Parts: sequence; structure tokens; C-alpha cells
Amino acid sequence: MSHRILIVDDEAGMREFLSILLEREGFQVECAQDGDEALRAVQQARFDLIVSDLRMPTLDGVRLLEGLHKLQPEIPVILITAYASADSAIEAMKLGAYDYLTKPFRVEEIKAVIARALEAKASRTPGVFPWSGESSPQPVEGLIGRSPRMIELYKLISKVATVSGTVLITGESGTGKELVARTIHKNSERETKPFLAISCGAIPESLLESELFGHMKGAFTGAVTAKEGLFEVADGGTVFLDEIGETSPAIQVKLLRILQERVFRRVGGTEDVEVDVRVVAATHQDLQELIHKGRFREDLYYRLNVIPVHLPPLRERREDIPLLAMNFLAKYSEENKRPIQGIAPEAMELLLRYHWPGNVRELENAIERAVALGTAAVLTPDCLPDQLRDHRPETTDPRPQTRDHRLGAEEQGLRSEVWSLKSSPGGVDLDAVVSRVERDLILDALRQAGGVQKRAAQILGLSFESFRYRMKKHGIEPGNRTSDHKPQTADSTTEFEEPSETKDE
Repeated sequence: MSHRILIVDDEAGMREFLSILLEREGFQVECAQDGDEALRAVQQARFDLIVSDLRMPTLDGVRLLEGLHKLQPEIPVILITAYASADSAIEAMKLGAYDYLTKPFRVEEIKAVIARALEAKASRTPGVFPWSGESSPQPVEGLIGRSPRMIELYKLISKVATVSGTVLITGESGTGKELVARTIHKNSERETKPFLAISCGAIPESLLESELFGHMKGAFTGAVTAKEGLFEVADGGTVFLDEIGETSPAIQVKLLRILQERVFRRVGGTEDVEVDVRVVAATHQDLQELIHKGRFREDLYYRLNVIPVHLPPLRERREDIPLLAMNFLAKYSEENKRPIQGIAPEAMELLLRYHWPGNVRELENAIERAVALGTAAVLTPDCLPDQLRDHRPETTDPRPQTRDHRLGAEEQGLRSEVWSLKSSPGGVDLDAVVSRVERDLILDALRQAGGVQKRAAQILGLSFESFRYRMKKHGIEPGNRTSDHKPQTADSTTEFEEPSETKDE
């Protein structure tokens, strides 16, 4: 007998999309357009799983969750949320939601979450956090993200921690390489032994050799006593060598020997010291390019690159930005005792559009600064660094690159109407703002891609199927700017045609 799934969403398009998707997977699907209707459905029938939007009129996802606890508490609930309410989704998980997905999500992502939820229900463990268990990835302490790239990273880290091979972590500065190294150590058999980290690029070569391998008394001026190096102190544990590409040829030779033979000599020493240490190295540089330039030993590279782990830059997982931003906001609001409740939609739009060359570290610094300067209940654009407010996304559009110029008259008017809600006595229509941001990003991506939908989908990190669904939801039809019948302006004549196979190759 197939599983029965209840879909709860006030958007007819989302209900239809999920229904078609899940029925193709062999599930029995029923739909409800709000929380009240969902509770009535649960009173009349039993369901194996509920997939619900978080923000809905009358009865939202959190209140629905509370009502379900009284009726059928064993039903796992998966919540779907836009970025602006990610913090609410986390709170909902504390109340018992199985998991949540942030829009836009991928088809394979929701399939995987549903499969895990049903498996947990079958094993009588409802509400288990989806990254727990033998077959699920463990989140990395300090790393935040629910994007597909991060889920794959968590899976890889959970596997790497259980083996003993040397690890090479690559990624741009600020992506969290040391956090990954510490997590690998913490979840390994060496957990009770030392974890010692050193930045190879921050210490002069003459001192680095002594720091790593120790020295004998009298080995050089100032060596008044013998000293153990990091490898000796970390015996049985893990040594993390950050910025390994900055090491000199002499240091590289010694590192190669310790990786090959597990022995080394102190500076000025004549006897070999044997150690049992796992090496985890990291670099933001292209080591193969350094090899070609004669600055890095090829044999050392292959000794280090036994288990490669690559950390994606923040610009390649933009869907994680809202969750990261809200996490940093909570952290620094508490530390500074500031009553800041959230991030204004226009400020979040700037965060999403910026390219973040400094990655997560730069984002954290930006939020910390905004909290320090903020005077309102929410963070506004004027609290953010100048480079975020002045940033303009790259585009292939030959026209001037200001945001207002690239928007058609129709879009500018609607944008003004949406943003003006923030000063309304009734508050902000957050759903309208989120919808507008999504529509603007889709239009921008299409312009940058020259109307090629597959290329635009790649710019936004979406599957082609998901991108087409969002085009339809916002009335952006192939060959037409929008499906509504408002007049076109001179600045809004771009046609987004269906791409042919040859056009996308």
C-alpha cells in the first residue's frame, strides 16, 4: 500500500507542482489550501506525512504543527519556507517538525527528505533530525547551510572522519576549512588526543620548522632548552596545516618524510622521532598550478591529496545566505544586547545579490557591523557596508548597469509599491516582498543569460524544471515578458524564447 501524503499550501501552483511530483513517485496525495482545512482532513483520514508551507493565512505552519500534535502526533511534518522566515522554521523544528526546506528547493532534495521522513516513521522514530543516524550526514559544528552542496559536504565529512587517510581541504579564504578539520578530528578515533593547528603562511620559515618539528638545546641562537614540536605534542592526534601552499621547499621535504615514514628529526637533532599523527592540510591556492611553477613538490601533493575535500564559496550556495545571516544576527544581537528582530527585505536582497569574495567570514563581519550600527527593530540597508549597497550584479545587457535602468517601468512601479509597505501602519506584506524579489532575480538571470532559460537556471543554482516552474508562477512565459496584459515599455521588450538544444550546448 502506497503512503498517503497531505500537501498544505495556499498557492495553487505549489500544490499542483508537488501533487504531480509525488504522484509520479507512487504516493497517494491529497491537498489543503490552509491549516484549518488540513486539520479537518487529518480528523477524517490518516496520513503518513504532511508537507506544509510555513506562512499561510488564518493558520500558519507552526500553529498547524501544534494542532497536529493533538490529533496525530506521530505524523512527520516537513515545512517549506521562504528565506525571510527561516528562523521561524528552525523554531518549528524545535516544536517537532521533522525537517524544513528553503525555497527554492530542488526536486531531488524534497524527494530525499520525504524518503528519510517516511523511513523514520516506519522505524518508530518520528521527529528525528534528518542528519542523525548511520546513513545520514552529521552537520559540521560551526558550518551552517542546507543547500545541496552543503548536504553533500556533510555526507563526505562523516565518511572521512571514520578513516585514517591524510586529508587535503581546498576552498577560498573564509569558507570554514579549519571548522571542517576540527570536525573530522572530533568524529574520529583520535578524538581524545590533541588537535593542533598552525598557519604555515603566518610564521617565518626559520620559526616554522622549529614549531612543527621542535629543536634541540643549542640548535640556534636563543635555543636555551630543547623543545617539542607540534607533531611530537600531537602524537596520537591530528595536526592541521593551514595554507600548506605557503611552505618552503625545505619544509616540504620534511613533511613528505613524516607522511611517508611517520618519523622526523628535531632541528639540530641526530635521532629520528617516531609519531602517529593524522595530517589534515588546507589551502586556498591551486597546488597543481604551484607544482607547474616549481613552488610545490608533486610527490608531497599526492601524499596530501589522499582524501580531497572541497568547500564551495558562498556565491555558489546563495540559498544558504538567509540562514547564515539570521544565525549571525541572533548571535550578535544577544552578545551586544540589541533588540533586533530580523532583516528588512531590501537588506536581505542586498545580501543575496552580493558576490561575497570573503565568503562566510565576510558575511559574519557584515552582520556584526550592522548589528552594532542598527537602531531599528530590523536591519536595514543603511546598516550594511558600502560595498554591499554599491554592488551591481554582472550582466551581459549592453544598457547601463544601474538597477533602476534595467527594470522596466512596470517593474519599477510594482517594486516601489511593494517596498512602500514597510512604512504602512499595517506592517509589511512579507509574502509579496519575497515574491517580488524572486521574480526580479528570475528576470535579471534571463537578461544575463540572453534569454536562454537553461543558462539562467544555472545562474540561480536551480534545476531547469524548477526554473520553468518559477517562470510560470510569476507569469513569465517563453516569448512574452509576462502573462498579464499590461502595456510593454521600451525597456521591457526582451523576449525569453524557449532555448533549442544547440543554443544551450
